[in-house]
Amino acid sequence: MQQFLPYAWFQGQCVPFEEARISIATHALHYGTGAFGGMRAIPDPNNADTMLLFRADRHARRLSQSARLLLTDLSEDTILGAITALLKANKPTQPIYLRPFVYTSDLGIAPRLHNIETDFLIYALPLGDYLSPEGVSCRISSWTRQEDRSLPLRGKISGAYITSSLAKTEAVQSGFDEALLLNSRGKISEASGMNLFLVRDGQLITPGVDQDILEGITRASVIELAKTMGIPVVERPVDKTELMIADEVFLTGTAAKITPIRQIETTTLNSDRPVMQSLKDRLVAITQGLDPAFEHWVNRIKLS
Repeated sequence: MQQFLPYAWFQGQCVPFEEARISIATHALHYGTGAFGGMRAIPDPNNADTMLLFRADRHARRLSQSARLLLTDLSEDTILGAITALLKANKPTQPIYLRPFVYTSDLGIAPRLHNIETDFLIYALPLGDYLSPEGVSCRISSWTRQEDRSLPLRGKISGAYITSSLAKTEAVQSGFDEALLLNSRGKISEASGMNLFLVRDGQLITPGVDQDILEGITRASVIELAKTMGIPVVERPVDKTELMIADEVFLTGTAAKITPIRQIETTTLNSDRPVMQSLKDRLVAITQGLDPAFEHWVNRIKLS
């Protein structure tokens, strides 16, 4: 049972978590007509009264855009204001994960997005490592990543995550930690909820946005960071056999941060990951507010 923070943002205000309840007839519950985000917040190492959020503005923008795909207006200022209020109400003293969610709150039974009520909520929970920092084992999923022509993949639409759920469970029940999904063209797309990178001959390679990936914020940050560090970056289609012979393979995501892949199917991968480690060390320093060059990536919120 997850231990959630005491207060949630619900129907425009902070309320005790137990009071943030929806009806069993809620439209989004039946049709997946919602969109969510995910943000990490950590206590400032130099100021216990301040929480640090990594690229909160980018996260708010993506959630606002996801809401637009559901024909809903949700401004970035509204999202950031609610996050600030939630943090001040809870006053967390440890690293947490924030889950904002915009959804159709109407109680109708027709699958639609017009003439329907929507709402916005946020809850939070303590979160350390989502995946093992020592590395994960992956299988190639039998499930295929959806196409943008069937679902708006540039938004974190809740209904789309049935595929991720099926792939993750299939992987775990067959002895692996995580799943890698191919797209409809047989190329590597992403993991169940993370983007993928590999290193070959000094180049950092990742499937491009034309491979039906989610445009991950940690992914975009790693790409930008690599370029400033002089690491060549290539966005292109990736075949599954490339992963077996890559020098390094790793996953990125808000929850996963930067996590190495140690095994794919029956192939054990190289455990020496200098490129990944240099990116990870730099990203950790940035999220802790210790890198002046990327101070603009950190949002500081005072709790009092």
